[in-house]
Amino acid sequence: MGLYLEEFSVGDVHESPRRTVTEADVVMFAGLSGDYNSAHTDHVHAAATPFGRPIAHGALVLSIATGLSTRIGYLDGTALAMSSIDNWNFKAPVFFGDTVRLRTTVVEVRASKSKPDRGVLIRKFEMINQDGQTVQEGSTSVMVKTKGL
Repeated sequence: MGLYLEEFSVGDVHESPRRTVTEADVVMFAGLSGDYNSAHTDHVHAAATPFGRPIAHGALVLSIATGLSTRIGYLDGTALAMSSIDNWNFKAPVFFGDTVRLRTTVVEVRASKSKPDRGVLIRKFEMINQDGQTVQEGSTSVMVKTKGL
């Protein structure tokens, strides 16, 4: 079971396991999203871009971030719903073969005034590549169960 709202403190930091972003991930995401932008799917075109090779979709890496957050396990069975993704920044490209991990930092813990069985947890998300570079960052809000005391 995950943590209840009362078990989080501002400043808590957690890290996910790592995950390598593959060309297959990009191909599947293009098919799912319909985003076949040449920067992601055409090696010849991508070679002529400032990056020199194909890059993963920014939205794919954001999706991977949400998946990695679940792998931390601290909201298993206690998260009710994600309520926002805010101030998301795409800071650097993610290439096929890059290995990323998610670092979360609790920035706010707020009990609901009208519903004592839940509250809001706001976390800063940082997607970090194998070189220690932050490639994406932003914050997320999620409704979390309380102990109901």
